[in-house]
Amino acid sequence: MTSNAQAGSVSDPRGPAPGPAPVSVLVVEDDATIRRAVQLALERYGYRVDVAADGLSGLEAFRAGAHDLLILDVMLPELDGIGLCHRIREESPVPVLMMSARGDALDVVAGLEAGADDYVIKPVDTAVMVARIRALLRRATFGPDGPAPEKSGRDRAPDHILTFGDLTVDTLGMEVRRAGVTVSLTPTELRLLLEFAAAPGSVLDRRRLLRDVWDYGWEGDTRVVDLCVLRLRKKIGSGRIETVRGFGYKLVRG
Repeated sequence: MTSNAQAGSVSDPRGPAPGPAPVSVLVVEDDATIRRAVQLALERYGYRVDVAADGLSGLEAFRAGAHDLLILDVMLPELDGIGLCHRIREESPVPVLMMSARGDALDVVAGLEAGADDYVIKPVDTAVMVARIRALLRRATFGPDGPAPEKSGRDRAPDHILTFGDLTVDTLGMEVRRAGVTVSLTPTELRLLLEFAAAPGSVLDRRRLLRDVWDYGWEGDTRVVDLCVLRLRKKIGSGRIETVRGFGYKLVRG
């Protein structure tokens, strides 16, 4: 057998170069059995998982550590998941996945209105949860290779700056301004706006948006789209995205 020295290779005394840091997930769930099961399942997929058992502890853990994604149960002691999501959204656009025990429509709607990006129903299917997590992380890290801007009229100079009335979208800098003021969007809201901006005036149906924005390869809940559109309208102007009844939504050009 040829030794490393004989082969001309020199070992690095510092050891191998470190690999990329694992994705950090914070799970806030009051049921100890579910909390542990979700933690173990995600760790098997290579995620680094922190846990908290109530809303206030979850808020402290969120503020204490840099997490790439949060998983929040709806029903939490001290501070429920809806209130926790509201507090987090005041401070960060970090992706948020809600868990609901019943799949109750009011829970789902309240969570999405609070700023959550998506939700899963308990008991949680691990494969579904991981697929949703991966989709959320892709949206949080996507770059300017997303939807290509439409090149027409005054939007040509420069190509990456799109203007719609008082709204400007920088598809390279990933920055949105309304009347010159920066608009803070979550990764999902930004991805949704870019889909609309890539085809202004065109009607995009909910199923297409579920596929292209939420990355669903299966039938998803269109309420996710409706609630995200509602949040986006509040930030960029209620008249900027128009509802085409029975078909979907479109971005108003002027």
